[in-house]
Amino acid sequence: MKFYLHWKSTGVFVTARHQGILCLGRLRTGSCPSCLGVCFHSSACWKLHCEMGHTKDTTMYAVSADSKGLDTVVGLLADVVLHPRLTDEEIEMTRMAVQFELEDLNMRPDPEPLLTEMIHEAAYRENTVGLHRFCPTENIAKIDREVLHSYLRNYYTPDRMVLAGVGVEHEHLVECARKYLLGTQPAWGCEKAVDVDRSVAQYTGGVVKLERDMSNVSLGPAPFPELTHIMIGLESCSFLEEDFIPFAVLNMMMGGGGSFSAGGPGKGMFTRLYLNVLNRHHWMYNATSYHHSYEDTGLLCVHASADPRQVREMVEILTKEFILMAGTVDVVELERAKTQLMSMLMMNLESRPVIFEDVGRQVLATRSRKLPHELCALIRSVKPEDIRRVASQMLCRKPAVAALGDLSHLPAYEHIQAALSSRDGRLPRTYRLFR
Repeated sequence: MKFYLHWKSTGVFVTARHQGILCLGRLRTGSCPSCLGVCFHSSACWKLHCEMGHTKDTTMYAVSADSKGLDTVVGLLADVVLHPRLTDEEIEMTRMAVQFELEDLNMRPDPEPLLTEMIHEAAYRENTVGLHRFCPTENIAKIDREVLHSYLRNYYTPDRMVLAGVGVEHEHLVECARKYLLGTQPAWGCEKAVDVDRSVAQYTGGVVKLERDMSNVSLGPAPFPELTHIMIGLESCSFLEEDFIPFAVLNMMMGGGGSFSAGGPGKGMFTRLYLNVLNRHHWMYNATSYHHSYEDTGLLCVHASADPRQVREMVEILTKEFILMAGTVDVVELERAKTQLMSMLMMNLESRPVIFEDVGRQVLATRSRKLPHELCALIRSVKPEDIRRVASQMLCRKPAVAALGDLSHLPAYEHIQAALSSRDGRLPRTYRLFR
């Protein structure tokens, strides 16, 4: 709910691009994002653009404006962060917005947001990043001004905030921060924080299944094919560890995507999930690798989708690819993955909003910032044995499995775990006396 209230409290009418739903369920359980980021961007624009983004571990406020208005814009940011009014009308409108988003989530043809939550729930059962990010419907009416002030009091504290700027003079930014952020009493008072969740993520592994009829999911009159979606994940590492870079390269080497792609340079058509999976199995609609990394843990997972009758075969294909991660690594594919990762990094950092977000997130997490050339040097130093080592370590853990759709042909979790512990990734054979 706080996500939708961010830019209402100043009385300035702006349009914020919605990127997610702040978890209201966490307010009840006592868990929350581990840190808060406040980022500022100033550029040679004549229009004021305000935006807010939220992930599982970070909240970010962003403003793009003419650099001459730095003093005014930092004052606006401080007002939004520290002095939200949270009127009854705003809270009621926000409840309606959250209710709509929850209903829309279940009707979207793209299952990735829901699958991402499910795989985290399976991997970190009832703790930290495994807690629901989306608000349970029954909690919407329970969130009021008092609950929101309690949340802000506990987690909007100076030690969890970073003010970052791009295109502005450092001394001027520091002066504005002292003027608007230091010694200011927030709207929720100066009471000390209580019930702050400082627990460390505990990887558990497991399975989360959601039976759902996917045959009528379509945006238009032409129906989509009925698909079952499977996501298999294994624990990787946090972004503070040295193995974070090898895992990022491994994720890029796996790559993947949808069964249809325009192709062309940089589209990942030579990644393993394209070459070994999508190009060889025409009935698979998707095979994509993802890497989620946090301050105390990480999760590398692969999402695939296919007809419900071929789910067992699809799962076996995925388990084989996981086993192959710890096998022979071709020098050419490794160099291609490293080059693609560096290219993506440098291309993203051509944008000023991305630069200030990068500065804010790195300083918030590590109290320092690695420059692009330092990151590129670390990427270049990754060797085939590093990929095999991190993949072998990852395969020693219990898998996390998320399944959505018609699950009548889904293999048992124990069989998936056995396949990932085998040499070839094959599922145990099952025999039936009667068909």
